Amino acid sequence: MEPKKRIAIQGIKASFHEEAAYKFFGNDIETLECNSFKETCDRLERNEADFVVMAIENSIAGSLLPNYTLIRDYGFSVVGEIYLPIQLHLMALPGVKFEDIKIVTSHPIAIRQCVDFFYDYPNIKIVESSDTAACAKRIKEEQLKDTMAIANSLAAELYGLNILERRVESNKKNFTRFLIIKKDKTVEDKKINKASICFQVGHKVGSLAAVLNLFAQEEVSLTKIQSMPVLGKRNEYYFYVDLEWPNTEKYEKAIRKVVKFTSNFNILGEYQKNDTV
Repeated sequence: MEPKKRIAIQGIKASFHEEAAYKFFGNDIETLECNSFKETCDRLERNEADFVVMAIENSIAGSLLPNYTLIRDYGFSVVGEIYLPIQLHLMALPGVKFEDIKIVTSHPIAIRQCVDFFYDYPNIKIVESSDTAACAKRIKEEQLKDTMAIANSLAAELYGLNILERRVESNKKNFTRFLIIKKDKTVEDKKINKASICFQVGHKVGSLAAVLNLFAQEEVSLTKIQSMPVLGKRNEYYFYVDLEWPNTEKYEKAIRKVVKFTSNFNILGEYQKNDTV
């Protein structure tokens, strides 16, 4: 029998990272709880994990810029992606009523996504915490009868909490994109039609436009472009770009051209597009 895949996640069981891991790999996996994104990378580096599932952008809160730097600095390979709809519920101990609540607690991004709901309840104190699922767990462990958490239904199930109010997120089209990361650059044998790359360009007028134009000439689509300052270098930026193409030969031709016009060029990963929410 094959050993279970070990997936490092930021956060604890029933967090959105664990939900994303199950959605990508199926239920027959072992998830490793980590306190930070750096810790997930360290565990992959030490071969204590086979993959990392890492949030990279949210449709409301934007990109998680430090995570791009982690992937590049560790030299890991992006081998897949998954989009997860973020559905947020209010949960408390069984028997607790909404009017008993004095405190609501969650991750700052989750709180920001539900801010409209709490305008109507100025009496409820909002407390930020490191992880959505950890807030649910704490309510259970400490039997907090005046506190509710904002988290997903997986957390309510795992920690035996009662959902007081469903879908409190302000924008119902809220989703997070997660990258699947592996230590080495072995290509999975799926149909590859998407890549994540990064590079720098010179300070000449139009140098970035010239690079982007090379992709256009070969009918390679840019689905995302993100700039990130180079640490300690003024006016220098890394550009992180996601590419999609209908024809692999044209993608490879575009890459061969682009390498000549850029510096510190790096293919972070080539994988199968997987953007259905």
